[in-house]
Amino acid sequence: MANGNDSPLKKTWIRLRKNKPAIASLIVICIAIVLAVIGPSIAPDKTPDADDQILELANVNPGFSTKMLLVQKNREEKAPSLLSRIFLGTENPNEMIPINSFSFDDSANIVLQSYEGEGRTSLVKTFPIVDVCEALSNSNPQISIQGDKATFTTFEEKQKTVSLAALKKEIEQNRVITKTYRLGTDGYGRDILSRLLFGVRVSLSVGLVAVLISLTIGIFMGSVAGYYRGTVDNIIMWFINVIWAIPTILLAMAIRFAIGDKIPSFLAIFIAVGLSMWVEVARIVRGQVLGVREMEYVQAARGLGYNNARIIIKHILPNIIGPIMVIAASDFASAILIEAGLSFVGIGVKPPTPSWGTMLNDHRAYLLTPGKAFLALAPGICIMVMVLAFNLLGNGLRDAFDVKGKTV
Repeated sequence: MANGNDSPLKKTWIRLRKNKPAIASLIVICIAIVLAVIGPSIAPDKTPDADDQILELANVNPGFSTKMLLVQKNREEKAPSLLSRIFLGTENPNEMIPINSFSFDDSANIVLQSYEGEGRTSLVKTFPIVDVCEALSNSNPQISIQGDKATFTTFEEKQKTVSLAALKKEIEQNRVITKTYRLGTDGYGRDILSRLLFGVRVSLSVGLVAVLISLTIGIFMGSVAGYYRGTVDNIIMWFINVIWAIPTILLAMAIRFAIGDKIPSFLAIFIAVGLSMWVEVARIVRGQVLGVREMEYVQAARGLGYNNARIIIKHILPNIIGPIMVIAASDFASAILIEAGLSFVGIGVKPPTPSWGTMLNDHRAYLLTPGKAFLALAPGICIMVMVLAFNLLGNGLRDAFDVKGKTV
């Protein structure tokens, strides 16, 4: 219980804590934020955009496991920074080849029984042992074998001699692994779980930036209209009503088409979604300002000679922060839906960047396919959970800030 000395914000928090759905939603949102930040470092596929494609494993079911041979790619490896590994992911230095079994022959080669997909006959593939473990020169890839020693030129054009026995041990211990796809793969053999984790970042990023844009425009327009009233209010409300008459998703699509490819698609989505949602903010802020502008403390500020900008920023807006926070939570949910809708129709975030809307569109045909419906259901469930969480949090904030007839 709160006492009479508690601040209004603390009393609001106490009322919010009593709303179990809102607190549960807040926990879900906090978990999503953590996953958005560290997703690349905990995802099974840690490559940028979780775009490591293995076509032999396209559309495998959840829980599928197979052995993988990790073959060193012939290229220069640059050690990524710690921040890059955590936030962006790292390029896979190895080519991943799904296999059923492997063995070594007498010619310093590894012989594979490759996995080519469910119901397909496995193929026999042969790789030099050295090529599996080392990055060879592209201009001079020859390998000289003398007894147990192999001499070759590295990618950096340096001569190197290694033991074949050591390479075989390296393959057996570190380069043949078992990989499990917890949620299966998509049509390109990419890990669904990893792309869902990367998709959290896209949805929350679009939601955050779009809400900031809509709040900035909406608070400015609404506060000016509500404070000055008269002709200024009539002009702004006429403009708001014109924009209000256009469906939000159609307005976002129109803005996205108008922007085109002049700027990166990610930034274009931020702008398109943000510019399509400010009208609701403006209407609510205008209504609140109309009620507050006649309060005694506002009249006192005018009597002290404060200018209008100071009165709006310092005295009016802080006292209507509750409704603004409520509409921000609602707009966050709307932004996630609009981004998913734009990506679903192909004008959102461009591939290979994973978006839940794009994933849903790519696999909608599997909804009626036995055993494959999860490909479309997984991103759909993620969208539903995030939208529901923000809507429930918005409802909780509305009740927490509404103190009429309530006691803490």
